Amino acid sequence: MTNFSLRLEKIAKDPQIFRSLGRGIERESLRFNSDGHLAHTPHPKALGSALTNRFITTDFSESLLEFITPVNNDVDTLLDQLTDIHAFSDSNMGDEHLWPMSMPCFVGNEDDIQLAQYGTSNSGKMKTLYREGLKRRYGSLMQIISGVHFNFSFPDSFWDALFGQQSEKEREESRSAGYFGLIRNYYRFGWLIPYLFGASPAICSSFLQGKKSNLPFEHIGKTLFLPHATSLRLSDLGYTNHAQSALKIGFNSLEQYLSGLSKAIRTPSEEFARIGIKVDGEYRQLNSNILQIENELYAPIRPKRVAKDGEKPSEALARGGVEYIEVRSLDVNPFSPVGINKTQIRFLDVFLVWAALSDSDLMGGCELECWRANWRKVILEGRKPGLELQIGCQGEVLSLTEWAKRVFSEFSEVAKVMDQVNDDHRYSDVITELADWIMHPEKTLSSQMLEKIKETGGIGSLGRALNQHHSDFYRQYQLRHFSREVLNQEAIESLEKQRKIEKSDSMDFDTFLSDYFACLHTNAFA
Repeated sequence: MTNFSLRLEKIAKDPQIFRSLGRGIERESLRFNSDGHLAHTPHPKALGSALTNRFITTDFSESLLEFITPVNNDVDTLLDQLTDIHAFSDSNMGDEHLWPMSMPCFVGNEDDIQLAQYGTSNSGKMKTLYREGLKRRYGSLMQIISGVHFNFSFPDSFWDALFGQQSEKEREESRSAGYFGLIRNYYRFGWLIPYLFGASPAICSSFLQGKKSNLPFEHIGKTLFLPHATSLRLSDLGYTNHAQSALKIGFNSLEQYLSGLSKAIRTPSEEFARIGIKVDGEYRQLNSNILQIENELYAPIRPKRVAKDGEKPSEALARGGVEYIEVRSLDVNPFSPVGINKTQIRFLDVFLVWAALSDSDLMGGCELECWRANWRKVILEGRKPGLELQIGCQGEVLSLTEWAKRVFSEFSEVAKVMDQVNDDHRYSDVITELADWIMHPEKTLSSQMLEKIKETGGIGSLGRALNQHHSDFYRQYQLRHFSREVLNQEAIESLEKQRKIEKSDSMDFDTFLSDYFACLHTNAFA
């Protein structure tokens, strides 16, 4: 038996493991007007405070909503929660709507994109200033691209099955090592996610703001597309960031990761220094380092731990190790009213279990760049017949189709065990369905999207048509998990929490920032 099969056999002995997987979803969506233009109105007051509401906040822009579910062990309940939050929000947006795609709708002028506002507290002003820095560093357009983040964790029983009895410190170290093994395998094989679920093969020409692109775009009216692209959101046009390409942040251990992240936060950037930090009494960015704060690191997957009050994400990791991972490479599924569906979630369950159980050798910089090159090829031409990917740094290649078929054979083993626990065949059905997408790329989300764009005449018309369908769904939908009273109460209480935070501030903003970064520079993980 292979190491993978032996590990799978170990965890299969405890059925409760697969009933205790932790999942949470964060879905981003732009508010837009009926004419397809980006909304310029403030965050709807009926949705509460973007600073403190547990379920509804904003990301980069006032118009970029973010919906957040609690952690859940049941796929159906998770999607019910997400749908409740969407339907509640839609009913409190007046004549505005939720844009159903990752790439933005029509943007008249980049300067029209309003930065997210979080009130007058020091913490709220810092969040807005961080976004001001992003705007000046990378431009606002990249920041209003929407995505879906999938948070995932294993129960303690999973690690018990793999490692047996351990001391608390040993368990913390082995759990973190296990998650980093998963992360390395995600870099090796995660290109499957944009291949299957990438849904941004096209962009509105307004997204380029008149700039030329070196990509060989074709066009349908004012919509630009690449015929075999899967996820332009993940390309150099989107979240991928040239300014961070020189960062050497490794994933061989928690210590290596934190050391690289710490260096990036502390290393000055000549390019960003030219922007200035505070000019004529007005802040332009938090600082002029390569990363203002660690959240600025763009990555398709992140190790995470729930932070305590006042604790930075890296401090939380240094304190207790990795608690869960955040998958960040999912496009918004435009055919789902909530941007993701059960098929995708169950595939991610299988993929992440497989990635944690499979061998995962340490990864040097050369190998990491090989895997990133594979991602780029799949992102720009993933449905191209005969596409070949690298299988290491020695120049060996294998077709995407053949490599995916090999991996899916082991996915089937995981799915079979998960189905035995649940006494059904839902996971096996998902793997069977998606294996067929490997052989028939026309079934992938990106191919379906491109066909619909061609049928309707462009992104704008397709976006409005999909929104009409989703809006009808929201109006007819009956809340299943959260009551309207609960969501209303959360909105009301969040506004009061914001007022209390603002009232409790005891120092000026300059001192607040100085203290924040002084603490950062004396941190134990440096």
